[in-house]
Amino acid sequence: MQYRQLGRSGLRISAFTLGTMTFGGKGDFAKTGDTDLAGARRQIDLCIDAGINMFDTADIYSTGVSEEILGAALKGRSDDIMVTTKARFRMGTGANDAGLSRYHLVSACEASLKRLGRDHIDLYYLHEWDGQTPLDETLEALDTLTRAGKIRYAGVSNFSAWHIMKALGTAERNRLIAPVAQQIYYSLQAREAEYELLPVAVDQGIGVQVWSPMAGGLLSGKYRRGKPQPEGTRQIEKWGEPPVYDIEKLYDVVEVLVSIAESRGISAAQVALAWVAQRPAVTSIVIGARTEAQLVDNLKAADLTLTEEEVGRLDDASAPPLIYPFWHQASTASDRLSAADLLLLGPAIAKKGK
Repeated sequence: MQYRQLGRSGLRISAFTLGTMTFGGKGDFAKTGDTDLAGARRQIDLCIDAGINMFDTADIYSTGVSEEILGAALKGRSDDIMVTTKARFRMGTGANDAGLSRYHLVSACEASLKRLGRDHIDLYYLHEWDGQTPLDETLEALDTLTRAGKIRYAGVSNFSAWHIMKALGTAERNRLIAPVAQQIYYSLQAREAEYELLPVAVDQGIGVQVWSPMAGGLLSGKYRRGKPQPEGTRQIEKWGEPPVYDIEKLYDVVEVLVSIAESRGISAAQVALAWVAQRPAVTSIVIGARTEAQLVDNLKAADLTLTEEEVGRLDDASAPPLIYPFWHQASTASDRLSAADLLLLGPAIAKKGK
């Protein structure tokens, strides 16, 4: 297992993180899984044996049950084991039971600590943007929680690049805690993060944790062109998170995944995970599984290194189109681009030069 620096912080986390959305199986989260405490303990054992030192949850997952199960499963284990959780979404019926206000963040953090049975949260994420709460109020609340020893690092999730830059600017101007990481969706199924989220990570030194690196299972190899979709699972046409805009392109990507996997004698899931883990700016990928067998298979990807030829095939099959202003920059600004710019534009410029 690799351990990577989380952005410009001094924290080193494992290249794989265990996601616990499957813990609990309550309400809308029942469709993701229903891992109980005994199952959670077995999954955590497997992950610790593989070298994972970071475990991810959120207060909204099964309305707090995921945090409760994770906390109970981690009780008595090494202090080196770290936990991330998140706040923003509605956790009650009150007018202030959602959002990124000081009121909600402080109460949400205290409630998460109680459910987790811990005295601090290692990495606390703002789970989603709140355009109605002033950022200085949100960051001041995080600063207060840090000074109180209740959180050690702060991050953002599902923010746009301008949201992140506004947060960084607000933090610097007011001398408040700044986010050191972002948790984002990124996979071979949808590479929109390459437009601005990964470049801002490179430019500003923001760590990146990737959620759903297998696109919710779409890249597992079970969904193939011309073959029946698996019974008892969501159908591609009804996929909401992540949405599928181009089914034929998805099938093209899966065919390459399966081809590489078969040539290696491994699963398509391992190939999909390894591709994300090898991407520039990515610190850690969040994996989760309904079953122990799935988790064991996914963990094997931590030791998998794709060749340059294999990465190239996957890149070609999944490449996003250059939208404006990026196609214009690729054509006219190639003489003065930074490493952050080249993360997106480099492949296009290289092809143009051939």
